[in-house]
Amino acid sequence: MQSVLDAEVARLRAMTASEKVGVMHLLWRQAWSLVSAGVRGRHPDWLRADVDVEVRRIMGGDPE
Repeated sequence: MQSVLDAEVARLRAMTASEKVGVMHLLWRQAWSLVSAGVRGRHPDWLRADVDVEVRRIMGGDPE
C-alpha cells in the first residue's frame, strides 16, 4: 500500500499549479453535483432554484 501512496504523492508533487487548480475545480464540481442530487432526492417537489439555494447553503458558496 505504501508504494501506491508514494506514487500518488510523487504525481501530486509533479503537477503544475494550474493542474492542481484544475483538479480542485473538478472535485468541487463533483461534490456540488452529489450534494445537489441528495437535495433533489430529499425534496423531489422543489424547483431547481430552491435546490440551488440549499446546495449553496450546504456547500458554503457558489461554484461559479
